[in-house]
Amino acid sequence: MKIVVLDGYTLNPGDISWSGLERLGELTVYDRTAYHAGNEDLIMERIDRAEIIFTNKTPLSRTVLDNAPDLKFIGVLATGYNIVDVEAAKERGIVVTNIPAYGTNFVAQMAIALLLEMCCHVWPHSESVRRGEWSGNPDWCYWNYPLIELAGKTMGIIGHGRIGQATGRIAQALGMRILAVDSNPDPSLESADMKYADMDTLLAESDAIMLHCPLFENTKGIINKQSIAKMKPGVMIVNNARGPLIVEEDLAEALNSGKVAGAALDVVSTEPIQMDNPLLQAKNCIITPHISWASLEARIRLMDLAVRNLEQFLAGFPENVVS
Repeated sequence: MKIVVLDGYTLNPGDISWSGLERLGELTVYDRTAYHAGNEDLIMERIDRAEIIFTNKTPLSRTVLDNAPDLKFIGVLATGYNIVDVEAAKERGIVVTNIPAYGTNFVAQMAIALLLEMCCHVWPHSESVRRGEWSGNPDWCYWNYPLIELAGKTMGIIGHGRIGQATGRIAQALGMRILAVDSNPDPSLESADMKYADMDTLLAESDAIMLHCPLFENTKGIINKQSIAKMKPGVMIVNNARGPLIVEEDLAEALNSGKVAGAALDVVSTEPIQMDNPLLQAKNCIITPHISWASLEARIRLMDLAVRNLEQFLAGFPENVVS
């Protein structure tokens, strides 16, 4: 059985093993498969005669699938699977699977890390010390940025699924009150310091707003000029869910005006980020390169789940099917 991984480097730059897939067939791993709109020749060349394909971000269009006559299974090495034409796969009887829930703990950890960096400014202060600003300071200590204590403040979580709940638990341990908005609220999770709320209440009362919702038509651009106007002055915003949840021009304007005190983003609307993105020039904006999923532990879980998805397919009991 011929197995092809089209873009394996991001998942495994060499610190974990492909052995789980190697024992299931003849494995070929490409670090990257370049793709240009309208030119899918390289993709089709690399998956020629393959029965099994794994992809992370390399798109598999109807044209590609129509030129892969032996293809039976597509494993998406991520939770989101919009890079596959699922309808075309379904018509062909090709099983498409994804990897849910492998990174919950690290995504939540990263969300809190982004928030804490806005509050504590650890790295800029460390760099200041290295530049000699402490050794030459007339006082025994100094701070170059406002330092913010989170205990007693309110965190608004938009999207209270597994990741939102994990983020909320950490925030509660820091002494924060939680307001959550979710399409499927679970009243059993409510407590003295965790309540569900409507969106307007969350926007008006939150000191920090965390985005943990999926990207749907009704959540696209959920952070925009109108919703920002309803927020507290000096609010902080964290997004390590999906970039298009934010209208970036509106957030940049709010950062530059001071209405939003800070934003910390691990995702943007177009990735890799384009150098004309207005957030690159905005005040008090931290941007990291979509790494909230990428801890070693999370990537090992992802690999294990990818292997299990294929094993279950081969056994006739496919799991995590999205086609």
